[in-house]
Amino acid sequence: MITVALSKGRIFEETLPLLAAAGIVPSENPESSRKLVIGTNRADVRVVIVRASDVPTYVQYGAADLGIAGKDVLLEHGGAGLYQPLDLKIAKCRMCVAAPAGFDYAAAVRRGARLRVATKYINTAREHFAAKGVHVDLIKLYGSMELAPLAGLAEAIVDLVSSGGTLKANNLVEVEDIMPISSRLVVNQAALKLKRELLQPVIDAFARAVK
Repeated sequence: MITVALSKGRIFEETLPLLAAAGIVPSENPESSRKLVIGTNRADVRVVIVRASDVPTYVQYGAADLGIAGKDVLLEHGGAGLYQPLDLKIAKCRMCVAAPAGFDYAAAVRRGARLRVATKYINTAREHFAAKGVHVDLIKLYGSMELAPLAGLAEAIVDLVSSGGTLKANNLVEVEDIMPISSRLVVNQAALKLKRELLQPVIDAFARAVK
C-alpha cells in the first residue's frame, strides 16, 4: 500500500494532473468530502488529507510514504529524514518582506533600527535577516499577516505573495524578495528502500509529467 499525504486547496487541485499521469485518480474530492482517508482507482494507493504544514511530518515518520509540500513548509520543517527528488513547479508564489506604503524600510534597515516583523515563517525570516545583518524581533502569527502593520503590532511582515492583491488592498507594498516558492515531492527514505518497486514508478511518472 502507498499512502500519499496531500493538503486541500490549490496544491491538491494542481496535483491532480500529476497523479493522473501516474495512473492515480482519487475516488472523492476532499473539498466536498469529510473523509480524511480517500481511496483511489488503485487498490494499492490511498490519499490522506492533512494540513499543509503537517505533510512533512506525516512523511518523515512514515505515516505517509510520499507527499507534496510547498518549499516554504519544508524550510520551516527542516526537511529531516525526507528525500526531495522533484520540484513539481506547481502552486508557485514568492516569499517576500512587505511593509506599509509610507514606511521607509530601506532607511530603517540602513540605520540599523530593530524592526518588529510578523510572520509564520520564523526560521526562514530569521535566516534571511541574519544573513543581511538586520536586527529583528520576530512575532509568530498564524494568519492575516497584513493586519499586523495596520494594528501596530509590527513594522513589516514576511509572507507568501501570489498576485499581490491582498497587500495592495491593505496598503502594503513588497520591499524585498526573499525567494521563489513552489511545491516539492517528498518521500520517506525508509519507504523508498522497502517499497521501491511501488514508489519508483510513481516518482518517475511525476518527473515525466513535470517535464
